[in-house]
Amino acid sequence: MSAHDHSHGSQDLTASRSRLAVALGLTVLVLVAEVVTALITNSLALLADAGHMLTDVAGLVMALTAAHLATRPATDQRTWGLLRAEVIGAALQAGMLGVVGLSVGVRAVLDLFDPPDVAGGGMLVMGVVGLVANVVSLLVLAGGRGTSLNMRAAFLEVTSDALGSVGVIVAAVVVWTTGWERADAVASLVIAALIVPRALVLLRSAGRVLMEESPDGLDVAEVRRHMLALDHVEAVHDLHVTQVASGLPVLTAHVAVRDECLRDGHASEILHALQECVAEHFPVRIEHSTFQIESTRHREHEHLCA
Repeated sequence: MSAHDHSHGSQDLTASRSRLAVALGLTVLVLVAEVVTALITNSLALLADAGHMLTDVAGLVMALTAAHLATRPATDQRTWGLLRAEVIGAALQAGMLGVVGLSVGVRAVLDLFDPPDVAGGGMLVMGVVGLVANVVSLLVLAGGRGTSLNMRAAFLEVTSDALGSVGVIVAAVVVWTTGWERADAVASLVIAALIVPRALVLLRSAGRVLMEESPDGLDVAEVRRHMLALDHVEAVHDLHVTQVASGLPVLTAHVAVRDECLRDGHASEILHALQECVAEHFPVRIEHSTFQIESTRHREHEHLCA
């Protein structure tokens, strides 16, 4: 017996695609300008920011593709459609961010010992341009960052890039005013230190969904206790709570009830109480729930078959 028909927020997905398309266009424009300026000024911090922005472009393309795939209708073979594409996209983006952060950090350490000549003026101009574009992209993406892991990953991509632009600006000012060229490498290290931990957190969140762990903030033992406290419920077993995609938890369980409940028609009332319990009593609302209502004797039969 199921609590709800399978449906998802197509309006949220459509809005996400629009936001991602705008952010992608802005990022591509700034990327081209940053690469040209980095080559002219010989700035590692600017080149690191451009490299990070390249992963932003790839990440936003993946996010846009995943958001599009998530709108595909369900089929008999894919009963949830392609909703999990956004989780896979988020995991790939997190992996790319981590690799870029580590590579920038290694290169920055090398440049601390042998700093290249850096043109601070060009760095400063491009850093400001990049920061302005990042802020605009953040404003565009901000409204959708809580709708899915995919949008959260895209927002993290652009946030990290904005922090990188701030690092470029600070390094440019130091180089321009003091001539201390190691500031470029120091800024790159700061950028790497900001990127890698956030990438790992996002990768862990995506991994939890892909490994079908229970949602953050939900105590499954407490769910079981609430279900057992309902009238006529004798036992709960095979209780599973997973996530199809971010924001879409699902629950399945076998619920053993007194034999007379199945004879006198109470099963439908018990089902309604179970659905209401998991949908309203916990920090994570579970609106997609499926319960197998069975007699206590059926539970004993399952033990014998096992």
